[in-house]
Amino acid sequence: MDMRRLLAIRNYIPFTYKMMIPYLVLVLITDVVIGYVSYSMLVQSRTEVAKTGIRAALDQTRNNVEYRMDEIQGMSDLLFGSLPFQRALQTKGDRLTMYYAMLDEIIPQLEAPLKLIGSPIRIILYTDNEDIWEAGGATLHKPITQSDYFVRKFSMLENSNWFPAFQAAKKDNVWLQADMDTKLGNFSHFRRLVSYTDYMTVIGYVRIIINFDSLLGNLVLDPNERGMVLRVLDTSSGGILYSRGAELEKGGTSDYLSLREAIPDTTYAIEVLVPNEYLKTDAKELQWIIGLICAASFVLMALIGFLVANLSGKKMKRIVSHVRSFQQGDLRQRIDFTGNDEFVLIAHSFNRMASSIQELIQSVYEQGLQKKQAELEALQAQINPHFLYNALSTISSLTNLGEPQKVTEMVKGLAQFYRLTLNEGQVLIPLEKELEQVQAYLGIQKVKHADGFQVYIELDPEIRDVKIIKLLLQPFVENVFKHAWFGETIAIRITAKRDGDRLELKVIDNGIGMKKEQVEKVLRSSIQSNTYGLKNVEDRIKLRYGPQYGVRIASIYGGGTTVQILLPLHTEFYKERTDSEYVGYRA
Repeated sequence: MDMRRLLAIRNYIPFTYKMMIPYLVLVLITDVVIGYVSYSMLVQSRTEVAKTGIRAALDQTRNNVEYRMDEIQGMSDLLFGSLPFQRALQTKGDRLTMYYAMLDEIIPQLEAPLKLIGSPIRIILYTDNEDIWEAGGATLHKPITQSDYFVRKFSMLENSNWFPAFQAAKKDNVWLQADMDTKLGNFSHFRRLVSYTDYMTVIGYVRIIINFDSLLGNLVLDPNERGMVLRVLDTSSGGILYSRGAELEKGGTSDYLSLREAIPDTTYAIEVLVPNEYLKTDAKELQWIIGLICAASFVLMALIGFLVANLSGKKMKRIVSHVRSFQQGDLRQRIDFTGNDEFVLIAHSFNRMASSIQELIQSVYEQGLQKKQAELEALQAQINPHFLYNALSTISSLTNLGEPQKVTEMVKGLAQFYRLTLNEGQVLIPLEKELEQVQAYLGIQKVKHADGFQVYIELDPEIRDVKIIKLLLQPFVENVFKHAWFGETIAIRITAKRDGDRLELKVIDNGIGMKKEQVEKVLRSSIQSNTYGLKNVEDRIKLRYGPQYGVRIASIYGGGTTVQILLPLHTEFYKERTDSEYVGYRA
């Protein structure tokens, strides 16, 4: 990214404005800390008040639950210890006898407790006496709306899903949820009845059921209950026996304040979940007020700071404006301040620096052009020293062999080759002339090898006048004779065509080719060690046209080699910059 584009997208902040930023940040941090402390204290106070109120309600509810559970326990104890009731359960006889047993003992014993408790309950007697018939309410699958009793056969227990596990655990005189209790929100006290004769023989079971709403005394935590949840938990298993209120969100109880009150002499506890949002409801109003005060304070201090910065920053803006022009290449800009402050010193230093840089840029630019030209000439001078030596050696040999005709042809070919190579000192030549130079070289090789090789040249007519660096193709054609020819004959194909906005030149042979490792070695080799001429051509191309152009080699060992040379199509535009094209130069 160049400097102009960088400056265009960068937001400039004057130094005087920056000096105000730490102060504004300090004010903002102070406001935020005060607001946060105030808000935290209010939430903590609100939480303590809510805890106190809810714990008081929970304590009262626990007392109510304990009282009602003691009442039900008393009913159970009364039935368990009643001898007439036990005798009646063990009575056997005809229908009349059993009728009086039911009418005089069993039913009165079941009805009496129902009148002593204020909450609706159900008493179920399960008996294994086949002579006692079933009696009482019609169904057990509806909510409890009034107190009632039921007499059921013991087989009903045996066929239930829960009783076998309960019996195997050898539990007795316990509170639990069975049958439809979970669905209906009920809680049951269950115990077995034993014979008074040995206190071992089981003569039946009694189950007293109460609804949780009745057991909890219709606890109301808040007039709207604002998302609160009331639950009864089994702390031994972690199970939830009863739940009332809002449904818990996916996060579980993590967003709630949990308050518990254990039910004495049991593994059960009453829990109230209070949403954190409920605790923060009253604090939100103060949060808004604190936020508005902080915002107003920050805005006021920002306005004051910007006003002071604007009054004191005019000279700094002027300096920045000149620096921007300087960075964009206008080295003629100078700053003129009067007075004896630090801005005058900065202006004098800037003016001296601008003059020095302008002179240095011009000097470095000229040296760069000279260095680039020297590098191109040095690379150009490295081409074909061995070819010239070999050609002269061949001419000497032909002279000694008495081949004047071949000597003449080789000398003419060598003269034509170097005439095209020198090209009156011009670096760029038309593509057509480059191919003529290759043909001149091939003419020299024809004298040496006669009909031992065939050459095919394909040139797209529309690009014949495109100018390229001279001596790009000849080093690779020479490599065919030096490194690729291993049989009696060899074929060489040279192509030049347009590929989009690029010029593609290829030298293809069916010689011995190279292994992958050899190709990589050639591509990595330096100028001194590269006998294939690749590094010289590659460096000249990249030096003039850029890194996106250059030479590529593809070769199959035993199958030939293809050298691809990529150049820009309009190579005449890739020339050295003139003085007027250099950023910052002024004539």
